[in-house]
Amino acid sequence: MNIKSILTGAVVALGVAGAAFAQDKPKIGFVYVGPIGDGGWTYHHNEGRLAVEEHFGDAVETTFIESVPEGADAERVLTQMALSGHDLIFTTSFGYMDPTINVAAKFPNVKFEHATGYKTADNVSIYSARFYEGRAVTGLLAGHMTKANKIGYIASFPIPEVIRGINASFIHAKKANPDVEMSVVWVYTWFDPAKEGDATQALLDQGVDVILAHTDSTAPLTILEAAGGYGFGQAADMEQFAPAPRVSSIIDNWAPYYIERTQAILDGNWTSVSTWNGIASGMVEIGEISDAVPAAAKAEAEALRDAIISGEYHPFTGPLNKQDGSVWLADGEVADDGTLAGMGFYVEGISGNVPN
Repeated sequence: MNIKSILTGAVVALGVAGAAFAQDKPKIGFVYVGPIGDGGWTYHHNEGRLAVEEHFGDAVETTFIESVPEGADAERVLTQMALSGHDLIFTTSFGYMDPTINVAAKFPNVKFEHATGYKTADNVSIYSARFYEGRAVTGLLAGHMTKANKIGYIASFPIPEVIRGINASFIHAKKANPDVEMSVVWVYTWFDPAKEGDATQALLDQGVDVILAHTDSTAPLTILEAAGGYGFGQAADMEQFAPAPRVSSIIDNWAPYYIERTQAILDGNWTSVSTWNGIASGMVEIGEISDAVPAAAKAEAEALRDAIISGEYHPFTGPLNKQDGSVWLADGEVADDGTLAGMGFYVEGISGNVPN
């Protein structure tokens, strides 16, 4: 055997050993649609990443890339992550769904977890939270807190998750206040404080005095604070705005899921799963209800939360009609997960159209 063959064999052996060593310490990546300092959605996903680091210590390595646009940019970022030796990659926005599927097909040995989507593969899991459960509670509070009988909803994109949130909020606002009306403003962004602030002001100009937001920044609460209206923390507690304008919040708790799925990588038993958890599991939390809320309304909201946790109550329970007045759910009938997962219509009483 000549010296060239010996050296070549040594390099190959070192390469194999190096790969085996690298696999001893899994590399876990996170891709974020907004900045980690947004105070909401991305902030709490990053809190989950930090919980992974705290839980596993030096046994794993985590990385993240923030403010990645949905679409082609996401596909490039995911490809680079896969090429750089990541074992598991969490993609944390709905618009990353197709990029995740596309890149996963090219890297079958890399595991992917996509948040809020519906497409899976052998190496792609999906996970989401039943945010609509939390929005039922905050919708009830909104109905109690409005003095003008007008509440508003700042909506990001017309996807089922957001439409479910609008409907759950309105249904339960009506339970608290049969005279309530809801106005929806679509901003077509997850994180843009300027647009979110403009949408908040537009709703206030329409006479709305309580606003729910399905976007990621604290801008709506900043505008509401100056205007004297009421709002809610979105994806994070945003407690710095309590006791008003923030009267409660929906909090996303991703840490237990991220720890569980990282453990599966360490144990070598990761498989593709579909997870959709809510308040009962702790993936959705209801923030403290502030003392700006009357005691009776607070008690009613807490009772609703507890009934959802126990399974005694489902936020989409009939009788409920679609926006055109046609029957959707009969008295006592509960919406199935398939319908909720693909929801593309408003319930009766909401004005305007769902955008295409």
